[in-house]
Amino acid sequence: MLKIQLIATLFVAVLSLAIAGLNAAVSAAFGGASVLLGALAASAIAERSSHYEDATAILLNLLKAEAVKIIVIITLLIVIFKMYAQLVPFALIAGLAAAALFSGAALSKLKV
Repeated sequence: MLKIQLIATLFVAVLSLAIAGLNAAVSAAFGGASVLLGALAASAIAERSSHYEDATAILLNLLKAEAVKIIVIITLLIVIFKMYAQLVPFALIAGLAAAALFSGAALSKLKV
């Protein structure tokens, strides 16, 4: 599913490039990349739940994974807003949204 998130992000970045230029494409790529990196961090934590047999432990681990994903995304977005002066906010949000649509599906495909 991370592959599909990457494809969605690249699609929005290319579309942003065609419509609004290079800065919009980079902004869209950054938005999608923040979700991808958050999903990678979350999947590393969520995969640990396969070692548990207790449903409560599995659920708590999945909740930790989701919290880590959100923290990673917010942290990266703050860094992007601070560091990239030519940011195109609408393109950033479009890239973020495209990748986020598939983020939940990526976690649901884990073998728990």
